Amino acid sequence: MTSAPGRRSSTFTRLLRHGFTDPSDAERFLDSPELAPVRNDPVLLDALGGTADPDLALHGLVRLLEAQETATARQEVLDTVIAAKPLRDRLLGVLGASAALAEHLARHPRDWQALVTYEPRDLHPGVEEFERGLADVTDPVSLRVAYRRCLLSIAARDVCGTVDVSQTAAELADLATATLRAALALAEADAPEDAGLCRLAVVAMGKCGGHELNYVSDVDVIFVGEAAGGADEDKALRAATRLASHMMRICSETTVEGSIWPVDANLRPEGRNGPLVRTLASHLAYYQRWAKTWEFQALLKARPVAGDLALGEEYTAALQPLVWQAAERENFVADVQEMRRRVVANIPAAEVDRQLKLGPGGLRDVEFAVQLLQLVHGRADASLRSGTTLDALKALAAGGYVGRADAAQLDEAYRFLRSLEHRIQLHRLRRTHLVPEDEADLRRLGRSLGLRTDPVAELTREWRRHTTVVRRLHEKLFYRPLLDAVAALAPGEARLSAEAARERMVALGYADPAAALRHLEALASGVTRKAAIQRTLLPVLLGWFADSADPDAGLLNFRKVSDALGKTPWYLRLLRDEGAAAENLARVLSAGRLAPDLLMRAPEAVALLGDGDGGGLSPRSRASLEQEVLAAVRRADNAVQGVTAARGVRRRELFRTAAADIVGSYGTESQPAEADQGALVDLVGGAVSDLTAATLAGTLRAVVREGWGDTLPTRFAVIGMGRFGGHELGYGSDADVLFVHEPREGVSEREASEAANKVVAEMRRLLQVPSADPPLLVDADLRPEGKSGPLVRTLGSYEAYYRRWALTWERHALLRAEPVAGDEDLGRRFMELIDPLRYPAGGLDEDAVREIRRLKARMEAERLPRGADPKLHAKLGPGGLSDVEWTVQLAQLRHAGEVPGLRTTRTREALAAAREAGLMSEEDAAHLDEAWVLATRVRNAVMLVRGRAGDTFPTVPRELAAVGRYLGYGPGHAGDMLDAYRRTARRARGIVEELFYGGL
Repeated sequence: MTSAPGRRSSTFTRLLRHGFTDPSDAERFLDSPELAPVRNDPVLLDALGGTADPDLALHGLVRLLEAQETATARQEVLDTVIAAKPLRDRLLGVLGASAALAEHLARHPRDWQALVTYEPRDLHPGVEEFERGLADVTDPVSLRVAYRRCLLSIAARDVCGTVDVSQTAAELADLATATLRAALALAEADAPEDAGLCRLAVVAMGKCGGHELNYVSDVDVIFVGEAAGGADEDKALRAATRLASHMMRICSETTVEGSIWPVDANLRPEGRNGPLVRTLASHLAYYQRWAKTWEFQALLKARPVAGDLALGEEYTAALQPLVWQAAERENFVADVQEMRRRVVANIPAAEVDRQLKLGPGGLRDVEFAVQLLQLVHGRADASLRSGTTLDALKALAAGGYVGRADAAQLDEAYRFLRSLEHRIQLHRLRRTHLVPEDEADLRRLGRSLGLRTDPVAELTREWRRHTTVVRRLHEKLFYRPLLDAVAALAPGEARLSAEAARERMVALGYADPAAALRHLEALASGVTRKAAIQRTLLPVLLGWFADSADPDAGLLNFRKVSDALGKTPWYLRLLRDEGAAAENLARVLSAGRLAPDLLMRAPEAVALLGDGDGGGLSPRSRASLEQEVLAAVRRADNAVQGVTAARGVRRRELFRTAAADIVGSYGTESQPAEADQGALVDLVGGAVSDLTAATLAGTLRAVVREGWGDTLPTRFAVIGMGRFGGHELGYGSDADVLFVHEPREGVSEREASEAANKVVAEMRRLLQVPSADPPLLVDADLRPEGKSGPLVRTLGSYEAYYRRWALTWERHALLRAEPVAGDEDLGRRFMELIDPLRYPAGGLDEDAVREIRRLKARMEAERLPRGADPKLHAKLGPGGLSDVEWTVQLAQLRHAGEVPGLRTTRTREALAAAREAGLMSEEDAAHLDEAWVLATRVRNAVMLVRGRAGDTFPTVPRELAAVGRYLGYGPGHAGDMLDAYRRTARRARGIVEELFYGGL
């Protein structure tokens, strides 16, 4: 082969053409003495070129020949390779796909003969055939050798395409069964006394139990033990535990021949914290009382495989009824889906895109979707109770539980992904589910799957195509048949029965499945463009509704919006084409009453939810809001129309803010929930406060314009107080204000006062007139003398009152005062008037401090609603808003004269300034901030969920769950939410008692 340069060049080219990537090295191997008799035989080169990795196959063949002990044995291998096509394909196919099995053959050079047999029974071996292959083992080392010998024949059938991926997985599971039996026999032989004391059943779980094992995978098992022959139960269980532990070590420990695979018993009750072996009664008691949803899901694949098979059958018979009741558990679907999300969240970021098993669009997505449907419908339909994913998928399609086209696509994708997983693991017989990054590895994988033109590009393209299909279908799989059941558009197609559809809606969390199905029918039936688009959207929307605390409300609200907007061309196009709009809408419609109520009054606000020209969900500035409102007032014919327009802007912007808050709190598939809860509180407080200010400015302009034209006889300003002045308004807050005026030159004080009072009265009236827009209540009770004092005062009157009569509570209230509307100069002068009162240069004297503390104590005793749980009252309870705010405001009254940073109306800013000034520790400030933010979030949540303001957690379970979802707690974790609130508030209260009543 190396005689002449021209000849060499020809050979080099021929090797490249046959798929060798290192022709020089291949020439060297072909020139080796071992291949001398066949080096010029074209059959050999063609056969090597047909393997996944010709270089690897050639190298493995040379090593196998080198390992033969005699020339006769070597010639036997060569003769077989050249003359026996089936064996040649098998042997070279294995050598070209698996470096690990090539290594095994080099260590055990006679094992290649395990591939010689080519009989019908050899094509589909079962447990019995594999047990014969392991019959002669005497110790763990010989078990490993025999196991690899059996594995050789499975791999050969796999790479040659004699069997498909599901048959390969079944054979691997059968080999695992035979291996577990052999390992248990070795353990019993080592401890016959233990074997005589107990009955021990080995129940396979996971992929082994489901008859769909990988080449290298943990073999999941559960052990069941009972006393034998009247033995003491405790002694029997100890003996069974020793046998089980020994069996696991035989399979898992590394010897000179490596290991087989780990045996994992962590799916047992209580996981690794529970006993390794339990009696059947103990298993049953655990599953009846303590088991979580995922544990019943795992039992879908339980199958007795070794030991006392009769006991194993008793175990599965006892537990199967419990498995098929799992779908009746509260939050069943949410629990399963949350577990899937946790799995994805725990994948290292660098691996997500290469994860075949756990990543989005991976094998686990198919398996979870199938298992979810089995658990929902398997109770009524025994044909669905298969532990094997593809068999179960086929049964689901046959029964109409899954659309046939969807099932076919998932079947194809699953087979491809499993085949790719098998080939990746087969190379080095290592447990991995990551697609390699090395081009040589990708080339070998592509060729092993029959992709020969451009293996790397074709493999990548096919892999991405199938994961995309799975990602698109795996959640829709659960919802699309519901639409088929109600729309009935495809004659002859198997579809869900009415009862099966009801079961599925209940499993999704719908309290009224009949009504939900009626809504689906109304939305999806017919042949109109609207119905066709909604049939496309609904499978995804239903999943998002099911992810909320109130799916019924989400679906009903979507029907209402669609009924109102369905004929407008932009609405369905927005949901179909704008990536975020549909998910944002689903979140908003199912998160509570407030946002849907705001939307129903003007459904065109749906446009805000998109990515395009609707302005998005970012709050608008006060200047832009005021500009829009004032422009609308100018266009109006009278004050009523002007204020109606202003209130319409307020309603739309309240919806925008609520939607942004909900989406930020829930997160979306592309954007996780906002981690900074304080940022969401600041967003809502700032946006609602700016919106209220703009609404008051527009209302003031409308009233003045109608009654007096362009100029009011008196300068007039509105001063925001309380949460309004602090930029901390919630959705249900009143607008606390003071009204101040100053007569214009030449206008009597009486005339000015009458005009100012008319303005106030008309503003308050127009903002509360019943209409489709939410009212804005204007509260002036924080004015001098409270409800007994005049609604409006001149600046001079305020100055005179505060100089002579200002009470401590009034100075305290002025800490949050800030101009919000009207004459800017008058507002500025009002601030100059009150600054010395609220930021006294020498601080407060001790009498004033005692008065503030006395007022706080009286408020706690008198204002807490009767029957309310103080520990859960977000405003007045221990560690609530009042505690934190009064502590911060006491610091302002005592120290703002000397600490400029404390001169702010905003609680969080003042708290940060107090910390920076050394008035409290960084830790105390952080805990108070956390408590204030949490209490504010609770109040916002209650308003969003119930549609009316409240300071305590709801008592209705579904409403409480919705508050929990808003605060980041998943289904079934409302108790955790309440515990966390109590803990946060209790810690804050301790700090308040130390600072407010002591050291501040």
